[in-house]
Amino acid sequence: MPDLPIGGSFYFSAQLLETNQFRLGQVMKTDGGQALIRSLEREGVEVMFGLPGGAILPVYDPIIDSKIRHILVRHEQGAGHMAEGYAQATGKPGVAMVTSGPAATNIVTPLCDAYLDSIPMVVITGQVPTAAIGTDAFQECDTTGITASITKHNFLVTEAQDIPRVIREAFHIATTGRPGPVLVDIPKDIVDPTNPRSSLELEDNVEMDLPGYKVDTSVDPEAIQKAVELIQNAERPILYVGGGILKSRAAESLLELAELTGIHVVTTLMARGAFPDSHELCLGMPGMHGNFTAVTAMQESDLLITLGARFDDRVTGKLDEFAVSAKIIHIDIDPAELGKVRRPDVPIQGDCRTAVEAMVSVLRDSGPGDADRTAWKSRISGWQERFPLVYEPSTPGQALKPQFVIEKLRDATPADTIVASGVGQHQMWASQYWTFNHPYTWINSGGLGTMGFSIPAAIGAKVGCPDKMVWAVDGDGCFQMTAQELVTARVENIPIKVALLNNSYLGMVRQWQDMFYEERHSEVFLSKEIPDYKGWAESMGCFAMRVDDPDEVEEAIAQANEIEDRPVVIDFRTAAEEKVYPMVASGTGNSDVIVPPSQEKEIR
Repeated sequence: MPDLPIGGSFYFSAQLLETNQFRLGQVMKTDGGQALIRSLEREGVEVMFGLPGGAILPVYDPIIDSKIRHILVRHEQGAGHMAEGYAQATGKPGVAMVTSGPAATNIVTPLCDAYLDSIPMVVITGQVPTAAIGTDAFQECDTTGITASITKHNFLVTEAQDIPRVIREAFHIATTGRPGPVLVDIPKDIVDPTNPRSSLELEDNVEMDLPGYKVDTSVDPEAIQKAVELIQNAERPILYVGGGILKSRAAESLLELAELTGIHVVTTLMARGAFPDSHELCLGMPGMHGNFTAVTAMQESDLLITLGARFDDRVTGKLDEFAVSAKIIHIDIDPAELGKVRRPDVPIQGDCRTAVEAMVSVLRDSGPGDADRTAWKSRISGWQERFPLVYEPSTPGQALKPQFVIEKLRDATPADTIVASGVGQHQMWASQYWTFNHPYTWINSGGLGTMGFSIPAAIGAKVGCPDKMVWAVDGDGCFQMTAQELVTARVENIPIKVALLNNSYLGMVRQWQDMFYEERHSEVFLSKEIPDYKGWAESMGCFAMRVDDPDEVEEAIAQANEIEDRPVVIDFRTAAEEKVYPMVASGTGNSDVIVPPSQEKEIR
């Protein structure tokens, strides 16, 4: 590329898009569409997921000359979930771009999903021309109004000159503090190179203008000292770890804190992998379908050291009965979470890693304390021995047990395999029976509980981590919502693998009807033979298998693991009557945990 004179005025070209640096003081005359793509490149975007349409079409032309990889999805919801999966697996912000109207509304679900699970994501939507806004023009909707409550922030850009600044601000907001999705809505006229309103001067230095947005990741030393004193004196402490630990990249610091103090760890659904499941201090997942020991240890604790968790209802059960004897240390980057559900004795606002490292430093100087935890550790060991995760194995002629399939998948895949789950029974079994020893290997929809999440999320994770094996664990109800994205995976050469736990039912709904509605199954049966999942997957270019016999499971998984030139789908025909245990029924307390029938005598 030739040298450009400082202060010169130039039109963008493919050559200019290939570089990531301007000379100091350089100004380039360009249009809004070119500037948008250039701004994404400046933010380090390597891949984006999207689907073009009228309002966003001018932005798609400069993509041809950009180094950014664009993944063409089959449905806008898929673009959003792929961006989520990419972000969860890599820690980088996921990027999606769609057009106006129904495309924007189709991506609302991923935006809400990302908002509730604190996933950094930037979504760009097209909008009708500025002059047409408010006229009910074709494919117009109030995108910023619709998404105001489910984004960390959103922008309606009305001037082309503002595009570079807004994009920089969007990425900054999405990735700092408590991460979350940011939406940028852009009218067609300010990105259309044929429209004079699209003309702008692109400068080398883009300044943000966010006077009301201040992120403070530091922690109060006095609060840290108070927290340490509680830890030193607690006889029944538990480290209650949520997804905030992963967002702050604090897995190593957490391990150091646990080993220094000898305190047992529970990892919520959003924190699986933050602490190694194989570690002797790991108790696994708490909550509605957590294991008995994790649920009961939290309930009986005298101190909950809460790291990046939010006391959601699926963990606490009936709130006024939750851990009534426990004092609370609550660390969170978001001050709004402190005291929102349970008032903490020591609230600490700030970055989880910073806080954990500070506690470790103080504990190393002053010691872990003299509290006698012998009896507590003995009780925990007793619960672990009496109430392990169990299921009844299949008998000849019975359908596959889904837990068995998960175990075989777990044992046949590399330790750092990424698992992307749908929502329902299969999600709980995957979280329970997989062994997560590495952070950022469990990708799921926690807060919103979005069916159809797993396949597009797995695609996004595989794009972000191409050298890792990625398995999507899905149910037949979820699969039918977003399976079309397997076409995307095949065309784009993204070789994910799908374990379809097919019980012909909306399994979790059926479980509730079995247990609380006298087995009256209302509108939960899907079909035993329609669709033909093997044939459907093959029609989308996948390699597919159907497995009915337990003796065929290992061979099918081994075969799937060897295939790297296309997606693989295995239709595992599983038992419809199988239930997820343990279970804390909605509206009950964690002391009322329901265990499998084989363990009921241990409760009495």
